[in-house]
Amino acid sequence: MCVAFPGKILEITGGRARVDFAGTLADVSLAMVDARVGDYVLVHAGMAIQVMGADEAESLADLFAEAEAAAHE
Repeated sequence: MCVAFPGKILEITGGRARVDFAGTLADVSLAMVDARVGDYVLVHAGMAIQVMGADEAESLADLFAEAEAAAHE
């Protein structure tokens, strides 16, 4: 099973972006998408695979948080 997480692009240098995943920062390749600072991207295995809207990204992040909370009950 593959899992991709949403994050917000904070800065771009060349073909890489600094992405914020709810406070955790990571460097991500932008080779597969056309994204800008402030965009939300879906990231799998260190690569942005889709640009998404803020509402969609927030809904997905909430879903992951609910799943994590349920796993710890």
